[in-house]
Amino acid sequence: MRKLFRYLKPYWHYAIISPLLMILEVTADLCLPYLMSFIVNYGIVGDTIAENRFAYTVMNLLFGEGNYRSWHIILTFGVMMLLVTLIGGFFGTFCAYTAAKASQGFGHDLRKAAYQKVMSLSIEQTDQFTTGSLVTRMTNDIAMIVEFMEMILRMFVRAPFFMIGGTFFLLSLDIKFGVVLLAALPLLIITLILVLTRAVPLFSTVQKRLDRVNCVVQENVSGARVVKAYVREDYECERFRDANGELRNVNYRVQRLMAIIHPVLVVVQNLAVIAIIWLGGKTIAQGLGGMSTGNIMAAVTYTIQVVSSIMMITMMFQSVSRALASAKRVREVVDCDPVIQSGEKSADPAPVAVAFRNVTFRYPGTVGSPVLRNIHLEIKKGETLAIVGATGSGKSSLVRMLPRFYDATEGEVMIDGLSVREYDLTKLRQKIAFVLQKSELFSDTVANNIRWGKKDATDDEVRKAAQIAQADEFIQGFSEGYETFVAEKGASLSGGQKQRLSIARALVRRPEILILDDATSALDLATEARLRKALNEAMADTTVILIAQRIASVREADRIAVIENGTIKACAPHDELMQSCDTYREIYASQIERGGAANG
Repeated sequence: MRKLFRYLKPYWHYAIISPLLMILEVTADLCLPYLMSFIVNYGIVGDTIAENRFAYTVMNLLFGEGNYRSWHIILTFGVMMLLVTLIGGFFGTFCAYTAAKASQGFGHDLRKAAYQKVMSLSIEQTDQFTTGSLVTRMTNDIAMIVEFMEMILRMFVRAPFFMIGGTFFLLSLDIKFGVVLLAALPLLIITLILVLTRAVPLFSTVQKRLDRVNCVVQENVSGARVVKAYVREDYECERFRDANGELRNVNYRVQRLMAIIHPVLVVVQNLAVIAIIWLGGKTIAQGLGGMSTGNIMAAVTYTIQVVSSIMMITMMFQSVSRALASAKRVREVVDCDPVIQSGEKSADPAPVAVAFRNVTFRYPGTVGSPVLRNIHLEIKKGETLAIVGATGSGKSSLVRMLPRFYDATEGEVMIDGLSVREYDLTKLRQKIAFVLQKSELFSDTVANNIRWGKKDATDDEVRKAAQIAQADEFIQGFSEGYETFVAEKGASLSGGQKQRLSIARALVRRPEILILDDATSALDLATEARLRKALNEAMADTTVILIAQRIASVREADRIAVIENGTIKACAPHDELMQSCDTYREIYASQIERGGAANG
């Protein structure tokens, strides 16, 4: 938790003022029973006011010596109680304001830092945390820490000060009252220790169960179409019921334990009140002196305040336990160093745009054979290189090393003659535009989705990119054209439309290297042909790496790399591969010749 306190530094003045204001509020609250005893003793019962120097002095200053009656005493100290209450209320309100400013500012900065860290993590790290867990840490866990921070600034002062101040005033009334309180404390402390030692470990479990619920919800919302297509609603509802039931059961266990504390505190409090009334009444009945009705009433109030402060401390322990569990989880994110560290260099365009030098790659945490082995490949500036191969052969893994989504296990990946490990990450990724098979669009207008590739792109640049991507025609068919709002994840668009918008988003930035990872799989051959023609005309100097399953999509590429079992089997133009590569001929035969027979 200490490491997270650094986010409170900009709000230190609020964090200091708030406890001071709380001390003043508590002081005002502690004065009220004392003033009330004057009303009872000297205004109602009629005891001699001269026996209390403070009350006697106040009345003499206001009315003159002996020039006042009982109702004057009641009115005077009643007004004083009202003023003290108003003053305490002012301090309490201002304390709440300053505590909120400090805690909410702290939460804002912590949430921002955690989000920025998530954005800097590599793909493998976000996979390890899981999306549901990251959502929980960014929302529920940070909310717990903010609540704890506000409690520190208020209740961590209020409760101990009430307990200490209430005990002091109680002892000042009569030492016997302190004995009653001391007799009650051991029972309260033992109860707290027994309950909290069992409840605290469960708070971490609660957060983990909440992670699971969020994961199930996130998977089902994002995969709603698959769930409905396979009529698996009942199965997914059952999966959610299981996760939700586990969360409920752990919360039940926590609440059952915490529920023990309140009845014990109430019983002890009432027993202490009864003991104080009995002792006070017995002392008065025996005429021993030093005891009055007002003192007994004040002692009862102070006892209730002390026990209530212990109840507040109990709630604080619960909040502390939850906050510590949440702080550990948030700190795991904030303190997590990105696996992919940025370099400091950059390079100007070179004749060889991309080079793989004896590259071997396996995904982090996996064992067995690597995904790619001994890859040696050079791609010249302005060249179009296609990559084909069976599913799982390593095509996508190869291109993911260029923007450093992953780093090579062995060997070097070079761009413009410089190792990608030495590149400044921002400058490296600005050279590259990546279009995935699964198109990711955002809840925004069509134009702004395209501008994701270049935030300051003009309307003409946006439209030009859409025209090259063969998207302009269907965009113009929308009622609001480029200002049409796209539903979340592009749900309002077809697969081919989403792919073309994704390609337009990549083209608008005019990248040096364009990677199309099976990005035209949803396009018909005629549209794809027009796209390739427009791309060749408009971006002749751009190095294009094209991954595709269809031979028809790649046969016009300058070269085609055939990957089989993690190695490059051959790399040559289409005609040459037809003569020299058995694997390529088999792929061609399965797609072209069988397709032609089927059409015949």
